[in-house]
Amino acid sequence: MRKYRYSAFIATLAFLAFFMFGNIAEAAGGYGWGYKKNTEHKIPEVGKYKSVLDEYGAYYADHSGEKVLYLTFDNGYEQGYTDDILDVLKKENVPAVFFVTGHYVKSEPELVKRMVEEGHIVGNHSYHHPEFTRISKESMKEELESLEQAVAKVSDQEKLKYVRPPKGIFSEKTLEWANELGYIHIFWSLAFTDWNTNDQKGWQYAFDNIMEQIHPGAIMLLHTVSQDNAEALDKMITELKKQGYTFKSLDYLVMKNLLPRPLYGY
Repeated sequence: MRKYRYSAFIATLAFLAFFMFGNIAEAAGGYGWGYKKNTEHKIPEVGKYKSVLDEYGAYYADHSGEKVLYLTFDNGYEQGYTDDILDVLKKENVPAVFFVTGHYVKSEPELVKRMVEEGHIVGNHSYHHPEFTRISKESMKEELESLEQAVAKVSDQEKLKYVRPPKGIFSEKTLEWANELGYIHIFWSLAFTDWNTNDQKGWQYAFDNIMEQIHPGAIMLLHTVSQDNAEALDKMITELKKQGYTFKSLDYLVMKNLLPRPLYGY
């Protein structure tokens, strides 16, 4: 009973934060990505954000009902765990998308090259990590194109097509601008506080957070700077496969939504 009350309390706080931070960002001319977590293994509610994302072809989850997962990582800088993460992904034959910044590409070109060589997708997290809603269209274009060029110099991936806005801050204008530049916005439906390198809590913490939130169609956001994530990843993938989940590339999700349903087979 105590655990249930605690979970309900946390869920209430998350719900309030979702609306509070969203409203703050909206007042500043944009939105702060957020959602209402649940413990029922269902896609979380995102309120009015869903209609906005649908209008501009952005994604935060796969709504088909298929028991599939999409693994994504944000890479702002390196803490020494990405090689371990790549080792696990290779062993388990699991694809991922790594959203990188200019700093990451400049400091870790070999890791970016390895991501591409092993069949993963590199996504655009901007070159300097600014809030898109606070810069001009031309500046946003420069951020995305500079990062794309940097990735092309160190790997065989010449084009980037997925973008994750820094800090999850966006607006209808930035969604529109990204579309005009050929980009698809990718948000997420599963995340937790994993990025604080001074407050790692052990692999069980990461594992439990993922298992509590997991749901069919989840786009999972993890940070590669987390030792907890690196140590939990193998265990997490093994357990989710046992539960009947499969891991797919974001290309699978986008293609599935472009194809007519009769051709896709459901």
